[in-house]
Amino acid sequence: MQFKPEPDTRYQMLLNNFLAMKEMDAYTPQYPTYIQRKFEQEMEIPQPEVEKLFISYLTSPQMKKVAALISSRLGRKLEAFDIWYDGFKSRSTINEEQLNKLVKSKYPTKEALAKDLPVILEKLGFTKEKAAYITDKVAVDASRGAGHAWGSMMKGDKAHLRTRIGADGMNYKGYNIAVHEFGHNVEQTLDLYDIDYYMLNGVPNTAFTEALAFIFQKRDLDILMNTVNSKNENTDKEALLALDNFWSIYEIMGVSIVDMNVWKWLYEHPTATAAELKKEVISIAIETWNKYYADVFGIKDQPILAIYSHMIDAPLYLSAYPIGHLIDFQIEGQLKGHNFGTEIQRIYTQGKLTPEAWMKLAVGEKISINPMLKAVDEALLKIK
Repeated sequence: MQFKPEPDTRYQMLLNNFLAMKEMDAYTPQYPTYIQRKFEQEMEIPQPEVEKLFISYLTSPQMKKVAALISSRLGRKLEAFDIWYDGFKSRSTINEEQLNKLVKSKYPTKEALAKDLPVILEKLGFTKEKAAYITDKVAVDASRGAGHAWGSMMKGDKAHLRTRIGADGMNYKGYNIAVHEFGHNVEQTLDLYDIDYYMLNGVPNTAFTEALAFIFQKRDLDILMNTVNSKNENTDKEALLALDNFWSIYEIMGVSIVDMNVWKWLYEHPTATAAELKKEVISIAIETWNKYYADVFGIKDQPILAIYSHMIDAPLYLSAYPIGHLIDFQIEGQLKGHNFGTEIQRIYTQGKLTPEAWMKLAVGEKISINPMLKAVDEALLKIK
């Protein structure tokens, strides 16, 4: 069967992003490339350091062990699309139609979701007063797209939580996204209203807000089923969460490596055409796959890592996700033995410090892959 390639519109958009960002280079002599502005100025972690961290993770010996476990659970050899394996999540054992029915009955409108936000925070351990204080500063909007969170820039305004709510109510996917975005809103509210000095409002970079969004999102079913802090929790839950986090990071780090290398290539070839860029993106994706995935999956020459629309929509944003997952995991370790609401308030009212200073005050150490790798080793002994 013959397939006709689609036009190079996607790659022209990526090229246009590059050309627009490159126009700014002359006006930022301290950070003369967009790569430097994104990592050294915005993220405050140099790109080579980020890449080194990712490569050390992607080449860890735990990869093949977890891949073998997934293959065993699936009962077949891995395929390239299994980089999105979702079977460690507890929701994977629940019928999706059942979840949709439950969510639609609970949240038929955006008003119903807005009314329930204080209850969600109380379930997570926030006091009734603090839950009301935070949610009074959050507005819920029905989104045309998947969902988004938008923080306020001044006290007195509200953060916005956007998620898809259909004519017949919200489905489970919309709810899952809403809980993620609500995590953003909680961060956006705490570190604006509860910071001593306005100029310190916020977090070090977007990875830190993604971390809290992930922490909220993974508790979505506990909130929905009212099992937060239940004594009857699955004894394997902690191990499964570690494995799920580990595999999610594995996937998104590879995509981030592709994103970074594409931008390096663009700076080396500023006169490239969209067709040339397309060829190179696919080549970089295949090269990245062969370096970090081929031995694990037993499959070579896969271009699947080039698929992400984030590369077009938000240039060089992808690296925030894996760093956010690592921060998320380290914060989860800190939350053990503490009240969730109280500890989240302590951690997320430090202000916009440097990443290393923020992490040391939050969890006692800088961003590291070691806690994750240790937890995976322990999980592999428990989950068969």
